Amino acid sequence: MNLLSFGATLAFCVSLVQSTNIVLTNDDGWAVAMIRAQNSALSEAEYDVVLSAPAENESGTGSSTATPTNLTEPCEFDTCPTGSPAEGFNSSDSRLNYVNSFPVDAVRFGIQTLSPKFFGGAPDFVVSGPNVGNNLGTGTVDISGTVGAACEAAKEGIPSTAFSAAGLSQVAFTDLSNGDADTLASLVFSQLTVKFVNALLKNGPPFLPPGISVNVNYPASTSTSCASSSDFSFILTRIAPSNSVIDVETCGTDHLPGETNVVATNGCFASVSVMNATTKADVDATTQAFVLNRLSGFLSCLP
Repeated sequence: MNLLSFGATLAFCVSLVQSTNIVLTNDDGWAVAMIRAQNSALSEAEYDVVLSAPAENESGTGSSTATPTNLTEPCEFDTCPTGSPAEGFNSSDSRLNYVNSFPVDAVRFGIQTLSPKFFGGAPDFVVSGPNVGNNLGTGTVDISGTVGAACEAAKEGIPSTAFSAAGLSQVAFTDLSNGDADTLASLVFSQLTVKFVNALLKNGPPFLPPGISVNVNYPASTSTSCASSSDFSFILTRIAPSNSVIDVETCGTDHLPGETNVVATNGCFASVSVMNATTKADVDATTQAFVLNRLSGFLSCLP
């Protein structure tokens, strides 16, 4: 490739990222350290990001929904006072928004209200999480607010992925300057999420089939294990492993491993499960193949 062609290719890639509008949400709350680290990482990667997350920790609320109401107590970590409006934003950055209701309501607000305001239309993608703690297996996925928000986005026609990480604590974003274990892990997970988003979105839309979302889970990151984003490998998995179901053929088999087993495997393996946004269940081999092809060269095999 000559320099002129290389320059044109580089310009195209940069243009793609810069033109990609992302709503960022979670269920742990708008002021938790992990979501603010993720917001910074996506912005530094030149994505156009708006954060819309619950005013308080709403973990375990699944796809619950309710009309947002004024605050009857302060926001998470005292980030807004009692009596604050049902929806609000950081005084120094209007792209950081809370919604005093469930994760589903927060992502709807991001898609329906904030995106037209900041992007001039619908977002291109929704990043939900990373969640504080893994969301693995059928029972946990069903009650996860982080997964619920990602699925709500997909049902509204916006491709999405839910991310969850082991080994984190429910700490405030102001702790990110401490340099402690949670800070370091949050930075690793935010970089991992950017890597995944880059890989999934790099070839342009459609990013995912309609009505489909993806559930990604990371094992814990410590100073002695999985300490860098480069240590991790992403493995295509199932939410509920089954020997009776034929999956997409990859890594020499047509039976994908279960996400719980992959994350627990010795090493730094992140699970990638393709799910139906309505049922929060595994999808057929053809739909799995779409994601496998999108992530060609990015996914790995277990040793």
